[in-house]
Amino acid sequence: MIHVVLFEPEIPQNTGNIARTCAITGSKLHLIKPLGFSLDDKYLKRAGLDYWDMLEKEVHESFEDFLEKYGVESLFFLTTKSNSIYSEIEYPQECFLVFGKETAGLPQIIHEKFKDQRFKIPMVDNPKARSLNLSNSVNIVLYEALRQNSFPNMV
Repeated sequence: MIHVVLFEPEIPQNTGNIARTCAITGSKLHLIKPLGFSLDDKYLKRAGLDYWDMLEKEVHESFEDFLEKYGVESLFFLTTKSNSIYSEIEYPQECFLVFGKETAGLPQIIHEKFKDQRFKIPMVDNPKARSLNLSNSVNIVLYEALRQNSFPNMV
């Protein structure tokens, strides 16, 4: 199973869209607290539409709690602060795609601890264009991981 991990997500519509994508791809969604919204948020629910019942999700109190439960194997961190590209990864069938929060990305301590596990989505070099939308980034990388694994359990 492919796991999508959102580190301290802030925008409910992004998380709702990602939840919907996870539901239709059979991927598990992990949310690392603190969250910038309530899981009862109407915008979160609206973006996820009627897919919430299909979604396998887990909420973690902290990144440390997440690591304690799942370890550090098969973690891939998506960030603009890398020279390696997401399409260069050989995704195992069980892996974790970790995305930072919308306004700040991943914290420096994660960049330092996991520097060889960081990957980016290529973009034009323009200081005014900081990054892609979080839900779009998740879709790009998730579908590459699913493609490499022959779209497991998908028709």
